[in-house]
This record gives sequence, structure tokens and C-alpha cells, in this order.
Amino acid sequence: MLIGRKVPSVTFRTRVRDEQVGGPNPFRWQDMTSDDYFKGKKVVLFSLPGAFTPTCSTFQLPDFEKLYGEFKAAGIDEIYCISVNDAFVMNAWGKQQNLENVKLIPDGSGEFTRKMGMLVSKDNLGFGMRSWRYAAVINDGVVEQWFEEEGYCDNADSDPYGVSSPQNILEQLKAKQAA
Repeated sequence: MLIGRKVPSVTFRTRVRDEQVGGPNPFRWQDMTSDDYFKGKKVVLFSLPGAFTPTCSTFQLPDFEKLYGEFKAAGIDEIYCISVNDAFVMNAWGKQQNLENVKLIPDGSGEFTRKMGMLVSKDNLGFGMRSWRYAAVINDGVVEQWFEEEGYCDNADSDPYGVSSPQNILEQLKAKQAA
């Protein structure tokens, strides 16, 4: 259980749009740190095995995007999706998904995921090292609520999804507000 634990300090290699770069691919590298993402904010972070994968692209990411307003109303400042994918893949996925609200964090080397204790082998699917599916409510860099799918292991036969769904997290946030 990671409740009460501070998120790992990591530098993420991101690509950001910058019209000054010019040309058909106006992006530049920008390093972002854990503090940039988490300091002074209450956020939902969710992690998944990979961009463009079926459950992630059909349900999890689109549903977080659709429910963004309800999360804001429940006191969440930002929603972040992290995956062990590079910045190019994450940016292409965000564009394909028409994201406006959820921000994507590329954990290309898996450093953050490993330090969170969520890095698993998915060699059975040809993925290599990826993240186990989980989500967390993080307040000023500290994990307040934790939502980990059952069955955490290397080369899992299934990809459970439910505990880390936006609907479940929103329900838990609302219950905590009402308490």
C-alpha cells in the first residue's frame, strides 16, 4: 500500500509544441520533473500498460477525458496518464484521442514506474517492461488514495480493469468528500 508515500523524484523527457521551431514537426524537448507535475496540486494519476492498447484507448483514457469536469468538481486540479512509452508515442496517442483535458506523461525508460513498484514484464505480449494498471489520488506529491488492479505479476495472463477506472475513483472521491 502506497498511501502516505511521496511520489518518486524523476525527470521526464517530454516533447512540447513550439511554433518557433518551425517546419512540419514544431516540437522541442522539455524536461519536466515530478515537482512540475505534482507539487502544490491535487491530481489523479493513472497508469496503464501502453498507449494505443485496446482497454486503454477504448475505455480508460476516453472516460477520464469525458469525466474531467466531474473530477474538477470533486477537487482535482489535474488528471495525468502515465505509461512506459516515449514522448513521441504519447503525443501521437493524445492527438489520436483528441485530448483536451487529460495530460499524458511519457515514462519512456520506466524509471517512475519502477520507483513506484509497478514495473512488470509483459514479454508474453511482446511489450517488454511496462506498467501494471493502477491509479492514485496524489495531493502535493503524496499518495492519498491508491487503486491497483488485482493480480500484479510479471507476464500476467489477463489485464484486469475496474479498480482503476475513472468511475470507481470518482465514486471514492465523492464518498470521501461526503464523509
